[in-house]
Amino acid sequence: MAKRTYGEVAANPVGTTLRDRIERSTSRVHGPRQAGIWGGVDGAESIVLSGKYVDNEDHGDVITYTDQGGNAPNIRRQIADQELKRGNGGLARAQREGTPDHVVRGARGDSRYSPRGGYRYGGLSSVLKYWDERGRAGYRIWRFRLSRYEP
Repeated sequence: MAKRTYGEVAANPVGTTLRDRIERSTSRVHGPRQAGIWGGVDGAESIVLSGKYVDNEDHGDVITYTDQGGNAPNIRRQIADQELKRGNGGLARAQREGTPDHVVRGARGDSRYSPRGGYRYGGLSSVLKYWDERGRAGYRIWRFRLSRYEP
């Protein structure tokens, strides 16, 4: 497993706009083209807010994030419980170890903070805490409270 890297990506300062998933991936602010969390149980490097999960809350500097697992991609609806593994496990580890995560916003996210098209790099955030609860659809979800990273 490749060692995780954390921190700013020099070639892509905060506010960088990326046309599509391919450019977002090659920019290294969020590597995978599909997943909303870049990481695994060894840590997490980034998240994408793209309107995929109805339980996400974007308040600019503070985010309550839900992702990875239980969502039906075609209908954007939760159909099963989430587990604390894969990317969710990586965000939990980021909280325990204090490592920052890149925040990327897609055009389908909250219109107050998201670009009109493509993706925009929003800088680094820290995972302050995480917990599980029942989401709007009635299934177990993992929630992560993130705040703008202050080194």
